[in-house]
Amino acid sequence: MSRPLYRGFSGGGRGSGGASRDSFDSSYLAKDFAENGHDHEAGSPAGTNRSRQSLIFALLKLGLVAVIVLALSGSLYWAISISTSARGNVYHGYRQLQEQVVADLAEIGELSLGIARTNELEFCPPEYENFVPCYYNVSESFDLVDSVAPTEHERKCVHDSEKGCLILPPTNYRIPLRWPSGRDFIWKANVKITGQEFSSGSLTKRMMVEEEHISFRSDSFMVDGVEDYTHQIAEMIGLPNESNFIEAGVRTVLDIGCGFGSFGAHLFSKQLLTMCIANYEVSGSQVQLTLERGIPAMIGSFSSRQLPYPYLSFDMLHCARCGIEWEKNDGIFLLEVDRLLRPGGYFVWTSQMNTHQSLRDKENQKKWSMIHDFAENLCWDILSQQDETIVWKKTSKKKCYTSRKAGPAVCDRSHDVESPYYQPLNPCISGIRSQRWISIESHTPWPSRVALNSAELGIYGKYKIQLVNESVHPEDFAEDAASWKSVVHNYWSLLSPLIFSDHPKRPGDEDPSPPFNMLRNVLDMNAHFGGFNAALLDAGKSVWVMNVVPMNSPSYLPMIFDRGFVGVQHDWCEAFPTYPRTYDMVHAEGLLSLGTHKKQRCSMLDIFVEIDRILRPEGWVIIRDTMLLIETARSMTTQLRWDARLIELDRSSDEKLLVCQKPYFRKQQ
Repeated sequence: MSRPLYRGFSGGGRGSGGASRDSFDSSYLAKDFAENGHDHEAGSPAGTNRSRQSLIFALLKLGLVAVIVLALSGSLYWAISISTSARGNVYHGYRQLQEQVVADLAEIGELSLGIARTNELEFCPPEYENFVPCYYNVSESFDLVDSVAPTEHERKCVHDSEKGCLILPPTNYRIPLRWPSGRDFIWKANVKITGQEFSSGSLTKRMMVEEEHISFRSDSFMVDGVEDYTHQIAEMIGLPNESNFIEAGVRTVLDIGCGFGSFGAHLFSKQLLTMCIANYEVSGSQVQLTLERGIPAMIGSFSSRQLPYPYLSFDMLHCARCGIEWEKNDGIFLLEVDRLLRPGGYFVWTSQMNTHQSLRDKENQKKWSMIHDFAENLCWDILSQQDETIVWKKTSKKKCYTSRKAGPAVCDRSHDVESPYYQPLNPCISGIRSQRWISIESHTPWPSRVALNSAELGIYGKYKIQLVNESVHPEDFAEDAASWKSVVHNYWSLLSPLIFSDHPKRPGDEDPSPPFNMLRNVLDMNAHFGGFNAALLDAGKSVWVMNVVPMNSPSYLPMIFDRGFVGVQHDWCEAFPTYPRTYDMVHAEGLLSLGTHKKQRCSMLDIFVEIDRILRPEGWVIIRDTMLLIETARSMTTQLRWDARLIELDRSSDEKLLVCQKPYFRKQQ
């Protein structure tokens, strides 16, 4: 709170002085009258006393005038000194004064409204340990769940007006191992498993559970496991091995029902970026274990709604015993695969139903025929079939859709939405009219495609992106890329002493050797062009970024996918489709400003509580926004029990940086 204003002498003070003088005169006259028994004349002692009083008040007035003259002289001297000082110092002083005024006004506003400073949020009850809002799982008993017949949890979000709580980690939670060690070993206590989740023998669900950790790497598994499996897929496509996927135009892969992420973990070493999606699971979650390993994943389902990705986004879709019955609902699940797949992209399906022995069954033959015929009507070509695995290739020729004799219709313009947000599954073929209809072989190879050449940027100049009033110009794109390179350098120079130096002691005695915390899973809450992701990649950081495009912002998500990254649309007034403690860093540039343009369904505190839920203990939050919003955000970090540091940026900018770290609070025994 600023100091009270110095009011000095004013008209009110002068009136007060007059009243005092009248009182003094009256009391003196009363005293004199009582002592002498008669009134005073002009030459009496009383008259002399009044003359003395007049003289005293004249001297006081003269002194007041002298004080005013001195004050004006000081002000004049101060003004002259400012005019002759350095311009930068003047601006810096102005900025400090402005910041103090804003802080004072905010505090005065709170006091005038009678708003008391809020207390720290309470910790959630134990049953919230793996709480995922929008899936109604708090009351579920893990002991009563039948893992053989899992329950389908459809996403349904309802805004809760009650104040949130902070989720504590499991009792024996430990900070994940550094990448790449964390890819192959995770701490057993960090995830919820019962021991039945990995008994199926699936290629992607192989792991060894020991007393304290879970291992996903074994020489015996790699002989006939994921490495041979990906090599087989490459050969079926017509490539020498999986190292040639990039040359064939494959960069982004969507792994449906990904097991524990072993397929994506292996492809990552080949420069492929794999996004795992799976249903919400009470225990043994595929998404939770995959994220714990440092592989991209999110909760997603093919049950009834479109996934929150743009059409024509992935170079390959993969399903290895993913449990989806592709022949059901008139092939609508295959239509969703087609919507997400780029022209010339591949659909890889591995299922026991595809074996010769299984196809001897008439029911399986009927199912297989329905899938085969529907895929053909989608203009997919079978490249190869080996054992359980089939590889289809989507056509890149639009004329195929006009020459078909049967099959689903092409979507009309009203139903051909580029970036739907959990809309009902569409029974028609999407993306045919898009300017982004380009075969994967025609795309600039990775990693050069990150920059997007002038011809590729020209695509975004030919049509208006959702909610965008202006097209994307090469100059804007280049300026954005250069700006983010500088920003990431500054971020890392700021965080490096904090992340890679000795860290305060964690609960427990068995701490890993320094550096204690290495960033791996990063979430960008307002990704824009994906420039933050590109700058991290250019700086050689061993991270992957979930690029989130808010629903109340321009949707550049198609561009993000075209650059070879992954991302998702999201409404930040809803829970993000992930489990607690899954990201090492959350970044938000300009996100808070988006909420000032439209009436939000939720408060800033609601968003911050959600960040706390998905952030790992000792995880980092970087928020960049306008000064007033950052000051407001800083006041909330106390409620969240975060450590916060406010950092001033360029003096010519109205923006500030808020760097926070979530402490590791250990659950009480």
